[in-house]
Amino acid sequence: MDTTKIVHELDAEIARLTSARNILIGSNSNKANQREKTPKSSLGKATVKTKSAHRLSPAGRKKLSELMKKRWAERRKKAGAKAK
Repeated sequence: MDTTKIVHELDAEIARLTSARNILIGSNSNKANQREKTPKSSLGKATVKTKSAHRLSPAGRKKLSELMKKRWAERRKKAGAKAK
């Protein structure tokens, strides 16, 4: 079989499958294919956003610790009152 004939048949099959895919996803246009082919950037590297670390200061950590201990003490008081 001639290789050019095989290539043309493959291209026709790809076009048929692409059309069927577009119909199934609900759009009969090539917008989905165009989005996939667009370059990410001129350098080919995607930009990465770094997440800033939110850390507690020692004073904030101490304040949070005191508040949590106070809440836990109130829970223990309520649990003890229910048990009686």
